[in-house]
Amino acid sequence: MEVPIETSVLPSSSPPSSSSVHFSQPRHFYVAVDRLPFKMETFVDLLGVAGRRSWFPIVVCCSSRDELDAVCSAVSNLSFISLSSLYSDLSDSGRASILEKFRRDTAEWNQSQSINVLPGDDLENGKQEEKSSMIVVTDACLPLVASGEAPISARILINYELPSKKEIYLRRMTTCLAADGIVINMVVGGEVVTLKGIEEGMGLVIAEMPINISEIL
Repeated sequence: MEVPIETSVLPSSSPPSSSSVHFSQPRHFYVAVDRLPFKMETFVDLLGVAGRRSWFPIVVCCSSRDELDAVCSAVSNLSFISLSSLYSDLSDSGRASILEKFRRDTAEWNQSQSINVLPGDDLENGKQEEKSSMIVVTDACLPLVASGEAPISARILINYELPSKKEIYLRRMTTCLAADGIVINMVVGGEVVTLKGIEEGMGLVIAEMPINISEIL
């Protein structure tokens, strides 16, 4: 299944050849959306493919509470995703409960991968399909999340809002992403320059995301 997205080409360093790729460290991709009104639609289309996996652990990072609320409103309509949100004024007990559930779901995902369970296998075997697990978090909340005893370790980190500084990009990765996870950056218009600055400043290769995102999962 292909994700119908409108993209523009971002000049970037050439990704390593397939013969030299070893997925033991994060991989970085971008989706360049031509106009801001298409951004949420593109994001939801992306989740329509990436999110249809039992217990699949996803974290979405936003710069502001307003953007977090907008993302949560859109995702709440997706029946295949179990959604939670983390923000700075959430109670300690509420945050701990959300993180504990996410870690349980991540453990279930890791176990399913170790026995080679593929998307749809649960349904074919007559079992109820479990939802993907998603946390939407603001940058202001990241230090509180990082202070916990265990990392979040999501399989995919989506930067719904591209951070303006490489330090924030790095904080999002170290707080939210598994060691061999995938970063997907949503990029609109003039943010191409910001993305290039992050790529060069951190020594990364941020490749254009394939239209069929199953190729990178």
